[in-house]
Amino acid sequence: MNNQLFEGVEFLQNLSLGELFLFFVYIAVIFAVKSLLVFVLENFIPSKRFKTRIFPVLEDLLNWLAIYGAILFFLFYFSKEQWLFDPFYETEGVKVSVFLIVVVAIIVNFASRLVKAFNKYVMPFIYEQFDVDIGMSYTINRLIYYIVMFIALAVSFTTVGLDLTALGVVFSVLGIGIGFGMRNIAANFVSGLIILFERPMEVGELVEIDNKIGRISRITLRSTIIETLKEGTLVVPNQHFIEQIVKNRSSAKLFARVIVSVAYGSDTEQVEQLLQQAAESEMMKMAGVPNEPAEVRFVDFRNSALAFEVEVRVTDVEMKEKLESRIRHAIAANLVKSDIKLAQIPMVQNP
Repeated sequence: MNNQLFEGVEFLQNLSLGELFLFFVYIAVIFAVKSLLVFVLENFIPSKRFKTRIFPVLEDLLNWLAIYGAILFFLFYFSKEQWLFDPFYETEGVKVSVFLIVVVAIIVNFASRLVKAFNKYVMPFIYEQFDVDIGMSYTINRLIYYIVMFIALAVSFTTVGLDLTALGVVFSVLGIGIGFGMRNIAANFVSGLIILFERPMEVGELVEIDNKIGRISRITLRSTIIETLKEGTLVVPNQHFIEQIVKNRSSAKLFARVIVSVAYGSDTEQVEQLLQQAAESEMMKMAGVPNEPAEVRFVDFRNSALAFEVEVRVTDVEMKEKLESRIRHAIAANLVKSDIKLAQIPMVQNP
């Protein structure tokens, strides 16, 4: 094996600097021509329909042509070099050469690009014809991608001479390792399959996790990506959705909620009226709030407080947070004017 590696390095050393320089010049020309064509198409064709529908397809196509043109040029340019085809590694009848590695890379990369383009440009028309919702379409796209990539990997292994039965033994050994040392990853993988097939939640839906509300942007086999308004991106292991209670906020109404605790002895009817006035006044000031009355409830007797809850229907998370803040300001002002004291919550002292 060491001799094979040494011979491979020796072949590479035989390349002249002139040949390498000329090769990289040709590659630079290929990508320069691609960039020039993209620039011309983007800036000299004013049609809005062209820029929104046709240009993205042409841009992807030009990227494909540039990348695979460069790879094919590499094979053609060095086609007479012995080091391209001579194996630099050999074991159990499998001979690995630079040419085979390039072929494998082409197969896998081409399959990935092809299936992504198919899901991006072809499948939406099919979903539109059969009225497939966004969650189901995402699931179908992911399944198509995984199936095509599995086939591409199988073809690649066969191309380099690997026996797929031997590969099955390798996966069996890995399965034992997963069972003992990677149980969480395996559990998240299985949970991802359950989510994709059963669809308890889908891409585009609002969910609440640890009092954080966000929209699902992507579901992978290991984790689910949730975009929140302020906390940024949450990467949640799929196992969490299977084992924990997760609130789906998409079909449920969204409310701005404010909890107010006043001192014992306060006039509860008066407090309720003041809270109602504060909520309704702020609802009128904020645009887009649904035309539904605010609801104020006397919810609980606590150890040293009378607890009230204010609830106002809203349309999104951003409106919820802004309206809650404004309602708190209005409530504080109303309580001060009416000389109503907030409850004094006793502090817990450390022993």
